[in-house]
Amino acid sequence: MRFGALRRGIPDISQRTLTLTLRNLERDGLVARHYYTELPPRVEYELTDRGKSMLKPLAGFTDWIRDTWQDIEASRREFDEAEERRI
Repeated sequence: MRFGALRRGIPDISQRTLTLTLRNLERDGLVARHYYTELPPRVEYELTDRGKSMLKPLAGFTDWIRDTWQDIEASRREFDEAEERRI
């Protein structure tokens, strides 16, 4: 994917934060960066085999989040309300 497409797909992320994140993922061997000497220059990113190996475990985690986020939000509300009563 190109940088711009990644940025559009992640709401509210700054260019700097995305750049640093991609560099760290590249450093960890999870993402490969491909630079094309065209005019204008083009940079694309893709998951490496190691990065692709994370997809199945991440799918399980996102399934868990989808199934429990409402309970987590309810717990947060209850906690915050209890904190407000203590003040």
